[in-house]
Amino acid sequence: MRVLVPLAKKEVVGIVLGERREPVAEHVVLRNIIAVLDEMPIVTQEQLRLWQWIAEYYMCPIGDVMAAALPAKIGDKSYSFSPVKKRRVRLPEYTGEIEPFHTLDAQQATALSQIKTEWEAHDTTLLFGVTSSGKTEVYMHLIREQLEEGKQVLYLVPEIALTTQLTDRLQKVFGEQVVVYHSRVTDAVRAEIYRQQLYPKPRLIVGARSAVFLPFKDLGLVIVDEEHEPSYKQQDPAPRYHARSVAIMLAQMYGAKVLLGTATPSVESYYNAQTGKYGLVTMKGRFAGLQLPKITMIDLSRQYHRKEMYGHFSDPLVERMKSELEKGKQVILFQNRRGYAPMMECEECSKSPKCVNCDVPMTLHLRDRRLTCHYCGYSIPIPQSCPSCGGKIKIHGFGTERVEDEVHEFVPEARVMRMDLDSTGKKSAYQDIINAFGKHEVDVLVGTQMVSKGLHFDDVSLVAVLNADNLFNQPDFRCYERAYQMLEQVSGRAGRKGEQGEVIIQTFDVKNPLFDYVMAHDYERFYAEQIAEREAFNYPPFSRMITVILRHKDVMKVHCAANELQRRLSQVFGKRCSVVIEPGISKIQNLHIRTIQLRIEAKANYGRAKAMLREQVQQVPELKNVQVLFDIDPM
Repeated sequence: MRVLVPLAKKEVVGIVLGERREPVAEHVVLRNIIAVLDEMPIVTQEQLRLWQWIAEYYMCPIGDVMAAALPAKIGDKSYSFSPVKKRRVRLPEYTGEIEPFHTLDAQQATALSQIKTEWEAHDTTLLFGVTSSGKTEVYMHLIREQLEEGKQVLYLVPEIALTTQLTDRLQKVFGEQVVVYHSRVTDAVRAEIYRQQLYPKPRLIVGARSAVFLPFKDLGLVIVDEEHEPSYKQQDPAPRYHARSVAIMLAQMYGAKVLLGTATPSVESYYNAQTGKYGLVTMKGRFAGLQLPKITMIDLSRQYHRKEMYGHFSDPLVERMKSELEKGKQVILFQNRRGYAPMMECEECSKSPKCVNCDVPMTLHLRDRRLTCHYCGYSIPIPQSCPSCGGKIKIHGFGTERVEDEVHEFVPEARVMRMDLDSTGKKSAYQDIINAFGKHEVDVLVGTQMVSKGLHFDDVSLVAVLNADNLFNQPDFRCYERAYQMLEQVSGRAGRKGEQGEVIIQTFDVKNPLFDYVMAHDYERFYAEQIAEREAFNYPPFSRMITVILRHKDVMKVHCAANELQRRLSQVFGKRCSVVIEPGISKIQNLHIRTIQLRIEAKANYGRAKAMLREQVQQVPELKNVQVLFDIDPM
């Protein structure tokens, strides 16, 4: 129950989790609860069990879990969560006509049947279907069955941008039963959705990762779409949970089934399917017999050497763009950096203007005429000369802003729009961009990874990846997995209706074997190489990883504390413990950062390992006043 309690000289809203039966110490003064605020509990027993599991598994206080789980209105003592309210927020209602279900084609019907068969032996099943194979239609038939049985369904998507097109599609079939829940809806709407969930009826909740925290009464099915997406992992603040893992645990508590859907499975999920932990269903052909897109590689080294470049566009790409636009087709350009350029550098001293709060070069945003830090938001006007030596500064690299400008230069008549974190800051920005592109009011869509995820546009015939190299030149054992997924997903936006689409990938490394797998759309061969490498070097899924993060404003304090903790952990965990790592970006928001990684064998007692870790942390005096965080199963 929610209660109003005295805390110091204030009155605050708290939640009663249980009854304390042990006697309190004599010096402890108990204070009375001022008032009970609701007629009924607003947190269910299942939620409490899930929160406790999250707190224990991800090594964080349960208060952090509750803060993430509950809408902000929880803290408003005047807000009522009762069934009848005087002031109620009216949720948007679907007023269009309800459309009939589409008839499944042979591949979809087979997949639907196989999923149900797999669920007889496995609570979780992986649906591995190539891009545009029609997975969403299969989901919709499964959802209908659950709603007709009076059950609730949770449909998770990794990005808020995906909810726009998806919600429109689902509402045309399920009408007012569809409810959208994510961080961009207002506090009042989030509270109203939460309140309605306490008094259940058959409903489909479509949401980003925070939707796993809603109260459910009769959950029948959880769909995790694009299950491979790193966006499902919460980074900061705690709890640093993975929504896919939490969703599977949530479903277990209700006896619900889980369907993980993707065209590019995560290595861990595919391994679980191959070893029998998950069921597996595949859809290897595109819907209605459409062909997968043709992949064309462009060697940037050769193009620059022969001076066959227009800005950051190779001549063949420019020609193909002009050709497709003349036919009335649309083009998507993918560059996984926002801003105009990622950094500026002095021609004399080679120094780059850095953020005063973070150890990172600032990104050039030409529209705003400023250099901005993407980690803390600090910004300054673009300097006319080098702040260090007064020399001339030049631009390095390129982002989506610069791509947009270059398109205007060589195709001035084209209508261009950009989709990245900067252009989608306003509440309705996602919807506006997607609607404009869908209505053919835009010819060329330039974007970061947002454009690669699950969007469907009929007239996109050409997709271009302008610089594939920055996808896999990363010091991370997952970088090739992410690069393959990104390239295959963005490729899947081309040719989704009618003729075969084309994808042009520009790179300085055309001989990289990764591109062979992408060109052949051969996930199985890619997976076989990756899983062998993971096993050889004891990376997940053959081990479980924990990153210990230490932060402090004083670099020497965090350095000494990290070294002492690493010394103690090495004595306990041996070779499972790494050396102290100084991250590539070692200072963020004036806090210096050091990390230590533990790799625990998959068959070992993970809970015991975490208990031993916490015990060692508590015994290090140098850690006093140093912020210590745990990232379980880091991405």
